[in-house]
Amino acid sequence: MKKYFLLTFIVALFVALPTQAQLKFGLKAGVNLSDVDFGDVPSSVDPSNYTGFQVGPILEFTVPIIGIGMDAALLYSQTGFKMNDNAYKNGSILIPVNLKYKLSLMNLVGAYAAAGPYIDFNVYDNLDDYSQSFKTESFGAGLNFGIGAELLGKLQIGVNYQLGLTDNFKNFDTSVWGLGGTAIDINSKPRVWSITAALFF
Repeated sequence: MKKYFLLTFIVALFVALPTQAQLKFGLKAGVNLSDVDFGDVPSSVDPSNYTGFQVGPILEFTVPIIGIGMDAALLYSQTGFKMNDNAYKNGSILIPVNLKYKLSLMNLVGAYAAAGPYIDFNVYDNLDDYSQSFKTESFGAGLNFGIGAELLGKLQIGVNYQLGLTDNFKNFDTSVWGLGGTAIDINSKPRVWSITAALFF
């Protein structure tokens, strides 16, 4: 009898929770601090960070009580890197989808942690300004990791790390690094830190 009661309670809980789930829509914006990992290149090659931005709509789905949910966003994101006083930058449509866990105190103040995959599609770059020294790939993918705080159930402020798993830039002319005109293929994976704010309506 006890086992039957427990099973009934668990089934009822899982049926009831989705009906109480919260779906929120908002706007997200932030500052990107991006760099690239060129892998095995001479130690004299030291690209520096590039500061860009991100902005776009976000959706969040959360199951109350247990605090587990998901979010997804459609962002315009500007990233890149600097080298030899040149800023190599690109703009992309970034689509992150995260599993999210939230803790909240009476919906007044809380904290969250999130992680998940992302994909991006390049829509702009300025590489034509540098004699085709670099090429931007049209598609990228990687992983997101983020933590942050939530106020009044509406405002989320967080820090996010974007770990690129695909090569976003390719270099075909090492003369831009002062290494001579040897034509080699050097790939680079993006690394992006972001400070973001999301306001939900």
